Amino acid sequence: MKIVVVGGGSTYTPELVDGFARLRDTLAVDELVLIDPDAERVGLVGGVSARILAKQGHPGRLVTGTDLDEHLDGAAAVLLQLRVGGQAARHTDETLPLMCGCVGQETTGAGGLAKALRTVPVVLDIADRIRKRAPEAWIVDFTNPVGIVTRALLDAGHKAVGLCNVAKGFQHTFGDWFGVDPGRVELDHVGLNHLTWERGVRVDGVEVLPRIFAERGEQLAERVKIPIEVMRRHGAIPSYYLRFYYAHDAVVAEQLVQESRAHQVAALERQLLQMYADPALEEKPALLDQRGGAYYSEAAIELVAGLLGAGGTVQVANVRNGDTMPFLSPDAVIEVPCRIDGAGAHPLPIAPIDPLQAGLIAHVAAYEELALQAALYGGIGRVEDALIAHPLIGQTEPAQVLAAEMVSVNRDYLPWAKL
Repeated sequence: MKIVVVGGGSTYTPELVDGFARLRDTLAVDELVLIDPDAERVGLVGGVSARILAKQGHPGRLVTGTDLDEHLDGAAAVLLQLRVGGQAARHTDETLPLMCGCVGQETTGAGGLAKALRTVPVVLDIADRIRKRAPEAWIVDFTNPVGIVTRALLDAGHKAVGLCNVAKGFQHTFGDWFGVDPGRVELDHVGLNHLTWERGVRVDGVEVLPRIFAERGEQLAERVKIPIEVMRRHGAIPSYYLRFYYAHDAVVAEQLVQESRAHQVAALERQLLQMYADPALEEKPALLDQRGGAYYSEAAIELVAGLLGAGGTVQVANVRNGDTMPFLSPDAVIEVPCRIDGAGAHPLPIAPIDPLQAGLIAHVAAYEELALQAALYGGIGRVEDALIAHPLIGQTEPAQVLAAEMVSVNRDYLPWAKL
């Protein structure tokens, strides 16, 4: 089995490779290909990745390259983990919105829109090339903003499933708290990518959410940065990303005096790449835990294994809504538990969603539809409309200012903006 990773020069990649080595019984990979336009970087990452496989006795072949078309033939799955514009563009995404008093974040709000504008056309071009060279391959998208990117892929007719590590992270946390394997933890996980709630947590089929609130309330509040009293009242655990909505002004005040996450990550990446260059390094370094993306490898391998033959597994994924959430368009992309098999990811039935959650889901889903139109067809008017539709902006004046600035600073990545 051949797996191709686009964005293989990411410092995340050793986490992914470590997973392939540890979980070889779940997914037997004969050839793992890391593709990245930066030859030096993918060389460093590829070197440590090969040593990780060898150290753990994995028999698969690891290949690196810069030309995707040369390496697609025979691929069973292609994982997308690219970042158009790198950490420099991310820094702009995180800081530019602050000029209008809006949250600066790379996957939601104005920053998330800027990333979608840069990313969607690149991902669709990659997907078209995959369809030509490996038409049976599944595309697994980890590239943010996952919901918008996955919708773009599905609308274009590609075999694609979106993936996020938030649910997997909760499974591990709750598994640790209850002293059980995370696979025994079942989540009632609902929402959109980076806009989700855990409405229930079951261990071996027994509901434990009330125990979590009672016994781990303060730890939980620290983890998601939302007061435990709010979670108890709502009867659900919001993801960390809900803090950008529930505590918007406080987050903006913090961001105005803090170093951007992009600068922090860029410094981490420099250290990691220096470590990867050490020929004695044969395992993923502890420093990688600070980079983010924890348990990404586990989630990705389980998903690919289900798509390629294991079948019948259940996993949280980003998929078409269909009739799962009746207040959304059937074409919307939602993040819920799904049955995974060779035909794709199929949303499981869910209980009705509370208006407090449904209202925000519907609001952000409308924004995502407008954001995709802006990414596909361009035009500063479409960018403004998407910003007005987003609950973290929602006003015409900041939308106009942000649209003009976003298009200006991202002009090199937006062919329509150069006309």
